[in-house]
This record gives sequence, structure tokens and C-alpha cells, in this order.
Amino acid sequence: MITMPSSPATTSLATTPERILRRLEWRVIRRLDGLFQGDYRTLFYGTGIDIAELREYQLDDDVRHIDWNVTARMDSPYVRQFVEDREITAWFLLDLTRSMTFGPADRSKEAILIDYVATLARLLTRDGNRVGAILYDRGIEQVIPPHTGRNQVLLLTRQLLRATSGKSNNGAPKAKPGAPTDLATLLNAGLNAVKRRSVLFIISDFFSEPGWDRPLSQLSQRHELIAVRLWDPREVELPDAGLLMVEDVETGENLYVDTSDPGFRRRFTEAAQQQERQLNAEVKRLGIDLHAISTEEDLTGAIVRMATLRKRRRR
Repeated sequence: MITMPSSPATTSLATTPERILRRLEWRVIRRLDGLFQGDYRTLFYGTGIDIAELREYQLDDDVRHIDWNVTARMDSPYVRQFVEDREITAWFLLDLTRSMTFGPADRSKEAILIDYVATLARLLTRDGNRVGAILYDRGIEQVIPPHTGRNQVLLLTRQLLRATSGKSNNGAPKAKPGAPTDLATLLNAGLNAVKRRSVLFIISDFFSEPGWDRPLSQLSQRHELIAVRLWDPREVELPDAGLLMVEDVETGENLYVDTSDPGFRRRFTEAAQQQERQLNAEVKRLGIDLHAISTEEDLTGAIVRMATLRKRRRR
């Protein structure tokens, strides 16, 4: 992925986990409470967690819930019905690679990621649910076991701030640009770490080497999966800014481009749109909903939109 260099997110600078959480509780969570009136099931549940019963397939049932073993024995398609647990465990599988630093100085993709994770983690832990996380950058940086409570949200936020500040979680400088992102590493870590059926949030810009589709499919079969793609409008449409040096944020390679050339800007936009179409087609093929959040979008509105789409999917 080639983009214009960007500044680190100010969310990760000169602030603390406590300040971030207080800001989100006042500006985002309070508004969500008013909109949802405390009922967040449409956001965290899609098909449920535990199997309640089997029944014959009906029109408009999700084919992913067909129990093929029972179907073979009965010579008629049967689907699994689920019941929602009172308490759930949620995991955040987080892409913290260099391409996530792109965006406005105070609204980069990684800044949105931190706010999004802290918001959902707080909504979950308030009701006694447990949250954990797997942090990925070139390799698995850290696995944070699931726990409940406000302190767990602060821990997640603290580790994210550290991971996005230019240092790894052991205090050493982060790796320089090198090999491209391989999301399969993050997804396979989720397969290995999360044993009990859980709600999984996979948050990334999905700029990755091929091969992530298989572990993503496996995760969707085992867990309640919510895929979130963070993006910035400048990744799709270049401004007319003359001669610019751009950087491949994955490998660190630099080159000059003439953004005043309409043909170049058109080819850039077409390539970005084609990449987006391919991504959407792939996740659709796997039967997974992909929720896109822009760096210019209000976080409250993005979460409400996601909940609305998931509620519609359940009908």
C-alpha cells in the first residue's frame, strides 16, 4: 500500500488511558446509552452463543447454520438455533501495523481503533462481560487474557497506547518497515488462543498479503465474528498537490509522484476502488459482514449504523 506520509495519532500522545476513557464515557457512551436504552444485544449478538435446539431449515435461514451431520441423517436440511448467554467473552483481534498510522494527525486509523476498542470494551465490562485482546504488528506483540471490570478497559487502552507510540510492549523500539502485513498470523493466533465460543472483533484496514481468508472463515464458524475495516478517504482519492514523495508504509520504500496529473489520480482511485471491491467480494463469499468506519466519521454514528445492520441481519 502506497500512501502519503502521515503524522502519529495525537490520541497516543500526551494523554492517559483514564482521560481517554472519561472522554469516551462522556461523548460517546452516554449518547449510545440514550440511543440503545441499555439494550446492546443487537450490537454484540448476531446468532447467539450457545446452541439451543435444531429445527428444519426455513426460507431465509442463514445457510451457515445448517448442521450437515443431522441433515445427512434426516435427508432434510436442519439448522442450529442459538440462545444468548447472560454473560459473554469478547476478544479484540487488532492490526497495529504501520498502515494503520495513516490519516489526519488527530484522527488516524489507529486513533480510531483505540477509541473504538475502549468504547466497546467499556460497554461490555459494565455488564460483567470479559474482554481480551491480541495485538499484531509483524508478529503477535501481546495476548491480553480476558477479564472484566473498568481496570481491564484501562489496561487494554494502556497497552494500545504503548503499542502505537513507537515502542513494542516490552519497551523496545518497534520494528522498522519490512515485510508486508500478513493478517493470517493474527487470525491464526485467534484460532489458537480463543477456545470457548466468543464474540470476536477483528479490526484492521485489511491491507495484507493473501491467505487470510481461510483462518477468517474458520473463526466465523467457531465464533460470533464482527469484522471492522478502518479506512481514510485519502487512501482512495489523491488531492491535487503537485509533486509529492509518497511512502509504502509497509516496506518503507519512497517514490515521487505527480499528483497534478489527472490520469495518475484517476488510476490511483480506480486501483483503490478495485481493491475495495475485491475485499468486499471475498468477505461476502465467506458469509461475513464487513463494517467500514472512516477516519472522518463520528464514532457514535458508526456504532449505531453497525448495530442497525446487525439487527437487520438477524431478522
